[in-house]
Amino acid sequence: MSTEAESQQVDAADPAATEVAAKDDIEATTDDVALRLDGLTKRFGRTTAVKDITYTVERGSFSGIVGPNGAGKTTTLSMISGLLPPSSGSVEVLGDDVWRDRQGAQKRIGTLPDRLRMFEQLTGAQYLSYVGSIRGLSKSEVLERTENLVDAFDLRDNVNRLVVDYSSGLRKKLGLAATLIHNPELLVLDEPLDAIDPVSAGTIVEVLETFTSRGGTVLLSSHSMDFVQRVCDHIAVIVDGELIAEGDLDEVRGELTLEERFRRIVRGPEESEGLDWLDISFR
Repeated sequence: MSTEAESQQVDAADPAATEVAAKDDIEATTDDVALRLDGLTKRFGRTTAVKDITYTVERGSFSGIVGPNGAGKTTTLSMISGLLPPSSGSVEVLGDDVWRDRQGAQKRIGTLPDRLRMFEQLTGAQYLSYVGSIRGLSKSEVLERTENLVDAFDLRDNVNRLVVDYSSGLRKKLGLAATLIHNPELLVLDEPLDAIDPVSAGTIVEVLETFTSRGGTVLLSSHSMDFVQRVCDHIAVIVDGELIAEGDLDEVRGELTLEERFRRIVRGPEESEGLDWLDISFR
């Protein structure tokens, strides 16, 4: 037996060496994972809104959660963000348990709820300053980052207007700017493009793609299959609170469009039934 082979045999039999190797493997795996859900469940009385979801999002990915209305998407995102405690299961963000160290985990998360409430009597600049200060940024950091975000989201012409006068698109852009101001590692976004114009949508997508290209991770929900198919590299489908499909975009959709695959997964009708009386072709 060669000296090299003998050394390998000794190392393999050495418990300490085995433990170190296993620890290195765990750390490497953890480094690749931005979000880990394990048995995540939420009950409201007798209703189970989210059922035992186990799901992993890789660091640097652009992931989307899709599902019909009432599927449990918003409930799931709220538990991930630290806004709604789970009934059972766990949420880890970059190795930190969200519900054991909520404050610590939330420093690494940026959250944009679907119905974001803002202080409407503040200007856009004042709102960003407020959010930055409660996130613990210094005055100089708030000023510098506010300037950067205002330019990135094309808010310069509106930054000194009161938020109450903002359109839906401007509110979304301002909300996302506030979500980014503390430099989070994971963005959790609920319907970020809902009811906004194409120009604002394009601006938001550009910023999110820049964020992921620099190592950040995005997890979003959306009803727009075209948007999800265009920007996401990983998809999860939730129906009735259960995770019924997930994987890379091509794995989930196969040879179909994402919308066609989604309809088949949730067993929606191919066409409207029982509405023959709507035919007006012979009037």
